[in-house]
Amino acid sequence: MAAGLAVLCMVVLLAAVWGGRTSPLASGPLVDVTIAANTLYAGSCPIFVAQERGYFAAEGVNVTIQPHTSGRSALDATLEGKANLSVSADIPIMFAAMREQPVTVVATIFATEADYEIVGRLDRGISAPTSLRGKRMGVTLGTSGHFVLDAFLNRQKLSPSDVTVVDLKPEDIAPALLRGDIDAAATWEPHVGLMKKSLEANAVAFTATGIYDATSSLSGTRDYVTGHQDTVQKVLRALIQGGRFCKEEPDGARAITARFMGGDAAELKGPWASYRFGVVLDQSLLLALEDEARWAIKNGLADGNKEMPNYLNHIHLDGLLAVMPRAVTVIH
Repeated sequence: MAAGLAVLCMVVLLAAVWGGRTSPLASGPLVDVTIAANTLYAGSCPIFVAQERGYFAAEGVNVTIQPHTSGRSALDATLEGKANLSVSADIPIMFAAMREQPVTVVATIFATEADYEIVGRLDRGISAPTSLRGKRMGVTLGTSGHFVLDAFLNRQKLSPSDVTVVDLKPEDIAPALLRGDIDAAATWEPHVGLMKKSLEANAVAFTATGIYDATSSLSGTRDYVTGHQDTVQKVLRALIQGGRFCKEEPDGARAITARFMGGDAAELKGPWASYRFGVVLDQSLLLALEDEARWAIKNGLADGNKEMPNYLNHIHLDGLLAVMPRAVTVIH
C-alpha cells in the first residue's frame, strides 16, 4: 500500500510539472508580473504557451499578458511603468538605449528571417523593387519594419528620400494599402498576409530574407530587473519550457498561438518551419544593435545623438546564467 501511494504521488508530481493548466508547485502566494507583448505576432508563442500550459504558475508567477500591436508600444509600456517586462524586436531596444532610457534585455526568445516583406499595388506601377521610387510607403516608424524598409531600399540603390514615408500603426497598414492611401508598405506577419489576401492579384511582394534577422527579446527597466532577479529567473524558466513546446509540439503551439492572436492556426503552418524558438543571449544581438545604431545615427533618427551606447550595459546576463548558462554566448 505504501509503495502504491508513493507511485501515485510521483505521478501527480510529474503531471504538475509537465502538464498544462495545472496548480503551481511553488509554495506561497504567486508573484504578479505584467508582460507587455505583441499579441498579434507568432514570435510571442513562448509567452502564450507558458501562460496557457501553466508554466508560469508552476514557477510561482501570476502573469498578466498585456496586449499590444507592436513591440515598440510594448516596450514603451514597460519604460513608462505600465508593465514589468516586455517583448519586442531589437530596433525599439536600440532606440531606447540611444535615448539613454534604462532598458535591460533579459533574453531573446525567438528569431526568424521570414516574416518581413515589402508589399505593393501592381495598379500603382509597382512591378520591381526599383519601381518603388517616388511611391508612398506605409511603415511604422521606429520599428523593425522601418529598418527593413531602409535596408531594402539601400540594396536597390535607393535612399529613404526616394520614397514618401507614411507613418502608420501596424494594424492600419493593410487597410490603408487596400484603400489606396499608400502605394506599398513594409511590415511583418500577420499584416503581410493580410495585405496579400486583400489585394489578391493586384499584390506584388518583395521578400526581406537576407536583409534582417528578426528577433523577439524580453526586457525590462534596469531597476525592475536588478531588483527582482528571483522573479526574472522564474519567468525565464517558464519561457524555456514554453519555447521548447513551440519548437517540439508545433501543432499544439500553433493552436495556442492562434487563439491568442485571434487567427487561424492553419495560416501559421507555412512560416512556422522558419521560426527559431529558444531562450538565449547571443553575441549576435550585440552586433545587430550596433549595426542598427549606426543606421539610426546616419539617417538622423537618433534625436541628434551621435554616440553609440555600450549595448553590453543594456543586457542582464545574471538571470539566464543562473538558469541555463550554456544559452549565454555574449562575450563579457
